[in-house]
Amino acid sequence: MPIRILVVDDSGFFCQQLTSILNNDTDMKVVGIASNGQDAIEKVKTLSPDVVTMDVEMPVMDGITAVKHIMDEFPVPVLMLSSLTYEGAKLTLDALAAGAVDFQLKSYESLSAANSASARSLREKVKAVAAARIPGRKISGLVSIRQPSRPTVEPGLVNVARRSTQRHSNYKVLLIGSSTGGPVVVQKILSGLPATFPLPIIVIQHMPSSFTGAFASRLNGICQLSVLEAEDNSPLLPGTALIAPGGKQIYFEKNGSQAITRIKPEDPRVNYQPCIDISFASAAKTFNSSVLALVLTGMGADGKDGAKLLKQKNSQVWAQNESSCVVYGMPMAVVNAGLADKVLDADEFTSQIIKEITA
Repeated sequence: MPIRILVVDDSGFFCQQLTSILNNDTDMKVVGIASNGQDAIEKVKTLSPDVVTMDVEMPVMDGITAVKHIMDEFPVPVLMLSSLTYEGAKLTLDALAAGAVDFQLKSYESLSAANSASARSLREKVKAVAAARIPGRKISGLVSIRQPSRPTVEPGLVNVARRSTQRHSNYKVLLIGSSTGGPVVVQKILSGLPATFPLPIIVIQHMPSSFTGAFASRLNGICQLSVLEAEDNSPLLPGTALIAPGGKQIYFEKNGSQAITRIKPEDPRVNYQPCIDISFASAAKTFNSSVLALVLTGMGADGKDGAKLLKQKNSQVWAQNESSCVVYGMPMAVVNAGLADKVLDADEFTSQIIKEITA
């Protein structure tokens, strides 16, 4: 069965454009169009779509309010379509906090051709969102993006075969890698840590450059920690979380006794900017066995190769469990490769981090 999609946007032209792009894939079918959030709620009720693409700013009812109602009444995966502006990023992050699964940058020009890179990216996002876990959702004939077979690992269980033999009391940095579904989990983890947290924190979240500053600002207003978007030569300080800037790569090096970030331009040969593998590899080289790294929800396998390098240095790698992931891709890759020292529910990370570093 094709993925059934409801398109929500107050622009009739954009709805037609989006419908053409999505229907270009035989695995998808647009079953309805809504012009505002209120109309979307009614059509979710009558059409029971598998995915909703949602504009942010609309008359009658905006996209964020609509997402809240949909998640409360008829849970279905929502993909937000966001503008490139800072304000658009802030509103989209609010929508993710309200329950939307992911977002796609909204560009009339880049989506004008059905086979453009942006159009292909949109269709890939829709497929990933269709397979996402939404509390209370009934799944009907969806295409799964998960691999069919994998080892079973109980939540919180230590991977004895690959874990390091030494007790880690010398952590120097906490790294967090995440993608689809990650912003909410990152917020959950960071908001539970005290201002006196003894380690610097680096968050490598797959996000475009127009979003990471807004993400840092949002977290800084919620958390006791200081949260900033990383810049070139930013010092790694206890009680401070740095968000890797979108569209670039973040590395680490020592300037005397002080660890700092190095921000470098994106490499078109690398799929992700920022890339978790690149940052994990740099941390392994700079901090050796003193890294605690988390691999959170997200599609694909970014983080697996970097986790392997961290394990070779005797650092710790923890993965999010399947049941609490929106998309069980990146953590599954780490677990299946035998690289996870612990597999934890999203709600367990904060307490386990504090317990680990203060032991």
